[in-house]
Amino acid sequence: MKQLLLLIGICIFITNSYAISFTDKDTVTVKTGDVFLKKEKIKSRVGPLMVTNLNSFIDSINSTIPDSMPFYDWITDDIHQKKFNFGNIQDTVIIVLNDSNDHYTPPFKGNITSSFGKRRWRYHYGMDIDLNTGDTVRSAFNGRVRISTYSKTYGNVVVVRHNNGLETLYAHLSKRLVNIDSVITSGTVVGLGGNTGRSFGSHLHFEVRYFDEALDPRDIISFESYKTHYDTLAISQCNFMYREELKLMSAIVWHRVRSGNTLGHIARKYGTSISKICRVNGISRTSILRIGQRLRVR
Repeated sequence: MKQLLLLIGICIFITNSYAISFTDKDTVTVKTGDVFLKKEKIKSRVGPLMVTNLNSFIDSINSTIPDSMPFYDWITDDIHQKKFNFGNIQDTVIIVLNDSNDHYTPPFKGNITSSFGKRRWRYHYGMDIDLNTGDTVRSAFNGRVRISTYSKTYGNVVVVRHNNGLETLYAHLSKRLVNIDSVITSGTVVGLGGNTGRSFGSHLHFEVRYFDEALDPRDIISFESYKTHYDTLAISQCNFMYREELKLMSAIVWHRVRSGNTLGHIARKYGTSISKICRVNGISRTSILRIGQRLRVR
């Protein structure tokens, strides 16, 4: 299993700050189960950082991240089984992406049609990659298949737990070609591209998660050059700043238009005005409402 380097970190709000090179040979290593903890001086693109107070750091990690990290909580019938909120952890986890035994393979070399981030009334937790039905979709890294099923929203979907603890998800496939518990390598064909589930047009919906916490795939991968930014990835609260956006979105109230609804009816129901509804939705008082249309009312 790949070595996991965990070290206390400060959230640094600088893009591409993942290049970390170890410069101090005096290293203290403590092994707990399959997790390795290291104390050493490191140098990053943003300057030196000294890891201190190893004992309290070990206590912090042991209380949140379990031993046998890659295959902890092996659930094969729930795509998103919440484990814990990694966004609350104060430490930084350094995981290996590429080494002599593993490397990144692009799931599919296509154009990005939708990125990670806010959509109008919901959040998009992955990257949509354009492809044709029947195109080959490959596993990004070595790992083991945790999910291979059909989902109402994802359609044919495969989830792979990788040896570094990350999970990748491949959705809307026309066909799944791997089974649960299959051990696969980087580049293994997991399925064929398609348009199944809640999908409009053939594409691959690709997600990256860490203990079921969504990561922006662009934090890890350059989709233009089809490779990872660096051979290691630093995961900290910086990766989960999108939660603030989610909080703002949760305060927004939407109404789905039903038969017989008018702007006046909707305004009275939510204690607002027709003018406000028109302004926030970019419509006029004479706009025709469609059944199923979503309108922001607050």
